[in-house]
Amino acid sequence: MSDKTRHTVWLPEDIWDKVESHYQEDNCSTKNEYIEKAIRFYTGYLNAQSANDYLPRLLSQMLEAKLDGLGDRIGRLLFKLTVEESMMMHIIASDTDVDVPTLDRLRGRCVMDAKRTNGQISFNEILKFQKSL
Repeated sequence: MSDKTRHTVWLPEDIWDKVESHYQEDNCSTKNEYIEKAIRFYTGYLNAQSANDYLPRLLSQMLEAKLDGLGDRIGRLLFKLTVEESMMMHIIASDTDVDVPTLDRLRGRCVMDAKRTNGQISFNEILKFQKSL
């Protein structure tokens, strides 16, 4: 525990009433403890205000760098996925007898499946549907 010295502080009556009515709500054992916590909190608030010019700029630079890296990575992964999907479509198209109207109906069903499942399409569900036709 730090050494404490006695200080006289003059407070308006309404402020002292707030101290008396709130110090126990804050789990403070004394009014002095409550006042000390309030001063530390407000001092921290003021220190944060003076750092506003520096911290937001630093944080935004860090976030921007992280988001740029994430965007690049997602872009590369989506490109790779598109290449693999294109390969799969070419293989399936070369070995299937589906006509264009059937393909259009299938696209509509797939859009509905994606909306219904919020993109969480299950191969098991699709297999069950296809086997029931």
